[in-house]
Amino acid sequence: MAEEEDAAATEGGDDTPKKKSKLPLVLGVLLMLGGGGGAFFATFSGILGGGEPAEERHDEVAEAEPLEPVAFVPLDPIIIAVRSQGRAAHLRFRAELEVEPDRQEEVTLLMPRILDVLNTYLRAVEIGEIERPSALMSLRAQMLRRIQIVTGEGRVKDLLVTEFVVN
Repeated sequence: MAEEEDAAATEGGDDTPKKKSKLPLVLGVLLMLGGGGGAFFATFSGILGGGEPAEERHDEVAEAEPLEPVAFVPLDPIIIAVRSQGRAAHLRFRAELEVEPDRQEEVTLLMPRILDVLNTYLRAVEIGEIERPSALMSLRAQMLRRIQIVTGEGRVKDLLVTEFVVN
């Protein structure tokens, strides 16, 4: 028995666990920070991503081509009564039409037809469709197409919605 006690004493029989080294953790954190900083620098300076440095891109913006001439024809505000879950609500719509300057007068002459087609379309739209987050994009495309049909191809380039409120 004495031999067993001696063997236990030489093997470190005092049951205290050894402390683990924190060196791998510290090295991991340092490598992570160094890699992240290097990646940020490489991306920001244009080494990665195939882009040019920020200073060179700034010069290109200054040399942009001039805009082509454009005119805007404002539409009269449209207010439409809609029923929303048993309560009365109103849709207030205001927009402008983007046209070429030489077509502005032609589009202005067709304004009663444009307002008629917009009123008719907006009254047919259900309130559930209006309240969707992506509704404005699809409604805008539908209204623009109807306006282009009324005015004829090439007169109206775009419909710019300036107010679209349901209250």
